Amino acid sequence: MARHLVIGNGKFLINLDNRCFIRDIYYPYVGQVNHTGGQACRFGVWSNGAFAWLDDPEWHIELGYIDNSLVTNIIARNEGLGLELHMNDGVHQRECIYIKRVFIRNLTGEPKEVKLFFHQDLMIDGNEVGDTAAYYPDNRTVFHYKKKYYFMFNGSTKLGGIHQYSTGIKRFHSAEGTWRDAEDGELMGNAIAQGSVDSTISLRAVLPPRGEGTVYYWMAVGPNLEEAKRLDQYVQESQPEKLLSRIVIYWNHWLSRVGDEHGDLPGSIVRLFKHSLLIVRTQIDEHGAILAANDTDILQYNRDHYSYMWPRDGALIAVAMSMAGYHGTVAPFFHFCNRVLSPEGYLYHKYNPDGTVGSSWHPYIVDGIPRLPIQEDETALVLFALWKDYERHGEIELPQALYPTLVRKAASFLCDYVEPTLSLPLPSYDLWEERYGIWTYTVSSVYGGLMAASYFADLFGDYERSDKYRGVAEWIKRGLLAHLWDEESGRFARGLVQREYGWEKDMTLESSLFGLFEFGVLPASDDRVIRTMNAIARDLAVRTEVGGIARYTNDYYFQQSGDIGRIPGNPWIICTLWVAGFQIETALTLHDLDEPRAALEKVAGWTLAGGNLPEQLHPEDGTPLSVAPLTWSHATYVETVCKYVRKRDQLLRS
Repeated sequence: MARHLVIGNGKFLINLDNRCFIRDIYYPYVGQVNHTGGQACRFGVWSNGAFAWLDDPEWHIELGYIDNSLVTNIIARNEGLGLELHMNDGVHQRECIYIKRVFIRNLTGEPKEVKLFFHQDLMIDGNEVGDTAAYYPDNRTVFHYKKKYYFMFNGSTKLGGIHQYSTGIKRFHSAEGTWRDAEDGELMGNAIAQGSVDSTISLRAVLPPRGEGTVYYWMAVGPNLEEAKRLDQYVQESQPEKLLSRIVIYWNHWLSRVGDEHGDLPGSIVRLFKHSLLIVRTQIDEHGAILAANDTDILQYNRDHYSYMWPRDGALIAVAMSMAGYHGTVAPFFHFCNRVLSPEGYLYHKYNPDGTVGSSWHPYIVDGIPRLPIQEDETALVLFALWKDYERHGEIELPQALYPTLVRKAASFLCDYVEPTLSLPLPSYDLWEERYGIWTYTVSSVYGGLMAASYFADLFGDYERSDKYRGVAEWIKRGLLAHLWDEESGRFARGLVQREYGWEKDMTLESSLFGLFEFGVLPASDDRVIRTMNAIARDLAVRTEVGGIARYTNDYYFQQSGDIGRIPGNPWIICTLWVAGFQIETALTLHDLDEPRAALEKVAGWTLAGGNLPEQLHPEDGTPLSVAPLTWSHATYVETVCKYVRKRDQLLRS
C-alpha cells in the first residue's frame, strides 16, 4: 500500500503509484471524493508493432520530483521497445488542471512511430453507477461526467491532438475495459458509453533514429461542461510546457520561506525536510481540513480509509507547519475546528473534509452505560496548537476571532470533563483509538490545552477565566503526578483503567509519553521524564537492521513478529522522531545532537522511491506498512528538523 507520487493544490489532489499510473483523483476537496476508487488509470506505449503498459517488468523506472517542487521527475526505460521516457506530472497551483509531459527518446538507429495510450478509469462520485464517457467533437476531447463532476481529457504533439479514442464498458460481465483495445495499437473509436465505463485516448509521435519527441496530456476538471471546456482551452492557449514551468516556479517560491541554512544537516535530511513540507501542503484542503493520508489501498483491509481529518493529527501537523513558518497554510485548520466544534465544546473522533462527522468505532454505550465517544486529546491539542502558532507569529487576529467560540467553549468542556476523585480528566479513548481509560498522554494534552486557554484569556484581559483554566490545569497536573507516576518501575504509566475493584495502572511501555514534556507538564530535564524516555528509547527499540521505535510493547497493528523482546512492534516514523525530539530538547552540547541527527538520517533512508514516508515499516525488511504518505510522518520530520536547527544554533551561541 503506497502512493509514491503526490501532486495537488488544496482542492485537486492526484496520486500516482510506482508504475506511474494515476490511482486517486480527489476533487473538489482533498480526500473527498475519490473519483477513481483506487483503480489504475493505465499508461502504455506502442512502437513499431510492440506494446507495453508501464507495469510491464521490462520497464526500468526511476521515480522522483524536480527539486523543491510538486512536479514529478521520472525516467522510464524499456530496452525491448528501444525507448526512454522522461516524464513530468503537475497539478496547476490554482486551477483544477493536471498536466503530464512525456519526452520520448529513441534509443535505436531506426525510425520509430510511437503511440502513447492514456486510459481513464473513473468512478465518479465514488461509484461506477451512471457514469458517462463520450467524445466531444467541438474541441476534440474525451470527457467523463456525472452530476456536478466533469473530467475532460486532451493532449498534443507536433502531429496534432488526440490521434484515436474509444469509450466502453468496464468490469461488467466479461468487459475488461478499453485499455484492452489499446494493446494492438489501435482504438475502435466508440463515441459514447454509459454506466460502468472507461475511455482510452492515444497521442502519436514519429521519431527519427536516435531522435526525440514530446507529448503532452492533460485533464481539466470542473462542476460543469463549460468550466471543463474553459480550462481545456486555457491549457492550449497558455501552452502546457509553460504551465508546467510555472508550477515549478510557484513551489520554488513557496519553499523559499525556509531558506537554505540548515546547520550541519546533510543533503539527504534537507531534501526530505523540504519534500515533507510540500507533501504536507498537498494534504491540506483549502477549507481547512488536514488529511491523515489518501492512500486508498487501505480499503482492502477494512473497507474504510485514512482520508479524514483527525483533530489530533491536524493539530500536531499545524504545530509543525507553524514552526516552519507556514502560519497562513494552517490558519484555515483552526477555523475548520471552530465550525465543527460540538455545542458541548468537544471535537468528535474524525471529520470528512467538508466538515461532516466521519465514521467511528467508538460506541455511545458499553454494558448499558452511556459513554462519550471521543478522544479528549483531540479537543485539547487544538487549543495547544493555536497558542503555539500565536506564540511564534504574533498574529492576534486569528485567536481573537476564535476566542469566544472555540477557545472558551473547548476550555469550558475540558474543565468540566473531570474525575474529581482523581483530579484527572474523565476516561476517553487513547490517541491510537484502541482503548478506553485515563491516559498519561491525554492528561498531558489537557494540561497543555488548558494552559493555552489561560494564556489566551490573559492576552484578552479575561483574567477570571484565565485563573480558572490555569487552576484546573495545575489541579490536573497534581493528579497526574500522584496517580500516573510509578515509583517501583521508575517511569510513568501509560494510564489508568477502571476495574471492578477500582483504578489499575496500565504499565505498558508507551512512546506517546513524550507528551509529558511536549505539552509542558514537566520539563524534559525532569528526572522522571528522563527515566521514562530512556526506557522508551531502550525497550521500544526495534533490534533489527531496520531499527526505529515502536508505538508500545506488543503492538498488534500490522504486527509482523511475535518476538516481542527483539521486535516490540513495527517501527513507526513518528515514534522514532519523538525520541529524537527528546534528545534534541535535552542536548547540552553539540555532541549530544549526534544521536538525533543519526535518527533523521535513518528516517531519510526509509522513504519510498519518490521520497514519501509511510506510517510504519516492516521490522525485518523495511518495506512500508499501512498507508503512504502519512501526513503526520512528514510533519513530525519537519518539526524535528526545525527543533534540531534551532537547538544547534542555541548551543553555538552559548
